[in-house]
Amino acid sequence: MTQPIRARAANISAVVSDVDGSLVTGGKVLTERAKAAVVELRANGVDFTIISSRPPRGMRMLLEPLGITKPIGCFNGAVIARPDLTPISQHLLSPDVARSAIEMLDKHGVQVWVFADQQWLVRHSDGPYIEREQSTVGFQPTVVADFSAFLGTAAKIVGSGADFLLLTKCEGDVRTALSGQATVVRSQLYYLDITHLLANKGDGLSELSKLLGVPLAEIAVIGDGSNDVAMFERAGLSIAMGNASDEVKARASAVTDNNEAEGFANAIRKFILCQAPHERLSPRNA
Repeated sequence: MTQPIRARAANISAVVSDVDGSLVTGGKVLTERAKAAVVELRANGVDFTIISSRPPRGMRMLLEPLGITKPIGCFNGAVIARPDLTPISQHLLSPDVARSAIEMLDKHGVQVWVFADQQWLVRHSDGPYIEREQSTVGFQPTVVADFSAFLGTAAKIVGSGADFLLLTKCEGDVRTALSGQATVVRSQLYYLDITHLLANKGDGLSELSKLLGVPLAEIAVIGDGSNDVAMFERAGLSIAMGNASDEVKARASAVTDNNEAEGFANAIRKFILCQAPHERLSPRNA
């Protein structure tokens, strides 16, 4: 068994990590060093869980290897679930907002995905990122001619496309149109996520904080995307991945290596378990 390390970051009692771009590599591999870092956290009395834009079913393959027994955040916090994937809470899009989102994505010419009722729904199976998403979440999409029957149970709508400049414009237009009605943010350069107004990683982190029984000031978070900034703003300690944009890095307390160079494991050892004492950080809100 891993022995506790004498020193760890002051007042950090839990770590909540993003998944894609942070915890796993670009090839969606959970490395042995990442798994070992989580074991070390627990040996030092620090809780660990994850929050992601993935659906609950897309988190299943990580739970056993990481020994996760705490609630997890899915769909950027739209669903908080137990490790058996049963929901604790859900924030679903209203049918009117879901319909408006789909119409705007169609107008911009990006592929639309709808996540509802534990299903991933698409109109066409040959989109540029279908295969990548299928590999990530571990299940296939269901092809439907029309999304109308699913708008009452939609947890997340995604605009997917290989034209990043178009998706950037689409993000601004949709965010403006749905201001005060939905959270609109990019989880990756090629994915624009639209969720309930309370379905963001900031509110998701707050809910996880209550369920863990750990104050926000005692939680460290790790992430790489613009959707992670909302939890950076609430956590006691925020760590940006080296592969994050400069804008995301600027919003974090610290920056680690990229996800192809064990950035997650290095962040745990350096900033939480303090194996490099001269680099030790205190939580922002401590």
